[in-house]
Amino acid sequence: MTSIASNNTGKLAIALAQLNPHLGNVTANKEKLISAYAKSCNLGADVLITPEMYLAGYPCDDLVYRDDFMAEIDAALHEMAALTQQGDAALIVGAPRKQDEFIYNSLFVLDEGKICHYYDKINLPNYGVFDDKRNFEAGKRIGPISVRGWRLGIAICEDIWTPDICETLQEAGAQILISLNASPFEIGKQDKRMATAISRMSENSLPMIYLNMVGGQDEIIFDGNSFALNVGGELVSHLPSFAETVSIVTATTELGVNKLTGQVSKPEEGTSACYSALMIGIRDYVEKNNFPGVVLGLSGGIDSALVAALAADAIGPEKVVAIMMPSQFTSDISLDDAKSLADNLGIDYKIIPIGNAMSEMDAMLAPYFMGTEIGVAEENIQSRLRGLTLMAYSNKFGPMVLATGNKSEYAAGYATLYGDMCGGFAPIKDVWKTTVFELCKWRNLTIPRLSSINQLAIIPERIITRPPSAELREDQQDTDSLPEYDILDPILIALTEEMADIDTITKRGFNRSDVEKASQLLFRAEYKRFQAAPGPKITRRAFGRDRRLPLTSGFRPASLTG
Repeated sequence: MTSIASNNTGKLAIALAQLNPHLGNVTANKEKLISAYAKSCNLGADVLITPEMYLAGYPCDDLVYRDDFMAEIDAALHEMAALTQQGDAALIVGAPRKQDEFIYNSLFVLDEGKICHYYDKINLPNYGVFDDKRNFEAGKRIGPISVRGWRLGIAICEDIWTPDICETLQEAGAQILISLNASPFEIGKQDKRMATAISRMSENSLPMIYLNMVGGQDEIIFDGNSFALNVGGELVSHLPSFAETVSIVTATTELGVNKLTGQVSKPEEGTSACYSALMIGIRDYVEKNNFPGVVLGLSGGIDSALVAALAADAIGPEKVVAIMMPSQFTSDISLDDAKSLADNLGIDYKIIPIGNAMSEMDAMLAPYFMGTEIGVAEENIQSRLRGLTLMAYSNKFGPMVLATGNKSEYAAGYATLYGDMCGGFAPIKDVWKTTVFELCKWRNLTIPRLSSINQLAIIPERIITRPPSAELREDQQDTDSLPEYDILDPILIALTEEMADIDTITKRGFNRSDVEKASQLLFRAEYKRFQAAPGPKITRRAFGRDRRLPLTSGFRPASLTG
C-alpha cells in the first residue's frame, strides 16, 4: 500500500470530474483539469479523480508511440502536480506512462507538489472497439492507495470486469473501490456497468465509485453516467448523462461501516439516450476538428430529416446548411416537406437543381451507353451528382458534409459510393431504419436536454408516414429492392450484431429467402462500408473499428451464390 499525505478527519470528500477530453490536445485537457481542480477545492474536496486516460484522451491508439506526445503528457503531469503543493486536495489523473521501452495505461497520484504513485491497468481489452494490447503493456502491481487516511482501492476500467483485482484490493485493506473508466456508450450498456459494479461491491462488501468519461471521439461516444453505490446496492450518486460536471461524493465511517453520500441525477435512457449520443457524436466531431458547421443534402425523406434535426440540435441551427437537389423524379411533396422541415429548424435552406447536370452526363455517356437499358448506373449518377454538389459547397465555404444513410442501407448496400455515402461524418450510420422512425417520433414529442431549439413537432408528419423512397426513378420505393424494414432489420441485426448464420435466423420464424437475400446483400457490400465515413456507435456492433471482415474473401454463407 502506498501512502500519501494523511489527515484523517473521519470523512473523505472525493470530487468526481466527469470530463470531455480533446484527444491529443494535452494543453486543453490540462487547462480544463486545472479549472476542475479549482472548483473541487472550492467545494472542499480532499481528492479529485478523472476518467481513464483523461490527460491524453482515449483511445489514442498509436499516438502513444510518439516521443513528443509522451513528453507533453509528462510535462503536464508535473505542472498538475505543482498545483497540489498547498495540500488542498490530492489529484488522481488517468494518462499513458512510458518506462524503458514499454507504455502503460496508467493513473497517477499527485499530492504535495509531486507525483507520489502510479498504477498501471492490468486487464487490457482487445475486443470490439478496443485495441489496448496493441499499444500497452499489462501492469503488475496491485494495492490500495492511502489518501488523507483512507485506503482507496483504485482500478482502471476493464480491471473491474473480473473479480480478481477488486478482491486483491479488498484483501490488502481497501475501504472503497474506485474505477476510472473510458467506457463507450451503446444501447443497454449502463445496465451492464451497474450489474458489474454491484457484483464487485457485493463480493467485497465495499462501497464503489464508477467514474466515466463523457464526449465524442470519432466513432465512439462516452456517455458519462458515473455513479456510486453503497454496500447493499443503494445508489447514492449518479452524474448527468452526456454532460461534463464536477460532483462531490463524501465517504464516512459509521459504526465501522464505510458509506458514501452524493447527489443523484436521473439518467437518460432508451430513445432519449440514443438521440443524445448521436448529438454528442456530431457536436464533438465538428467542434474538435474545427469545422465552422455542416452541410447536408435534404431530400424530403426521413433519414435526411433526422440528420438535419440532430445537427441543428447538436451545434445550433445557424451552423447547418441544407441543400435540396431536385431532379425530374423529385416529387412536389418532397420539396414541400424539405422546406417545412428547414423552416421548423431555422436552418439555412438552398435549392440547387441537378437536372441540367444529368442532361450533360447523359449526353457525355450516350455514345457508350447506347443500346443499353436504363438502370442502376443512371440512378447512381444522380446520387453522385448530389455528392459532388455537396462537396463543392463544402470546399468553397468550409462546412463539413454529413452523409445521411442509415445502418439498414449500409448493411444491405442500398447506398451509393461517392453519392449519398459522400461525407466527412455519417451520424446515423449505426441507426437501423426502424430506429430512425422511433427517433423522429420521439423528437417531435420531446425537446432534447442538450438542444437549444425549444420547439416540438419539427419533423413534418408526412415525412414519417410516407413510404421510404430514393426517388431515383419514377414511382420508386425502397421495398422494390428490399423487404419491409420491420422484417429486414431483425434479420440484419442477427447477421451483424450476433454474427448468426442463415439456419439460426430462419429457425426464429423468418422466411428463408428473405434471410438468404439479406445475407447476400450484406456480404456483397463490405467494400462499400470500408470506404464509408465514420459515424457514432450506439449498437452492440457497429460498422467500422467495431466490426472487421476482409474485403476479399472466398467465404460464402449457405445458399449464397454470385
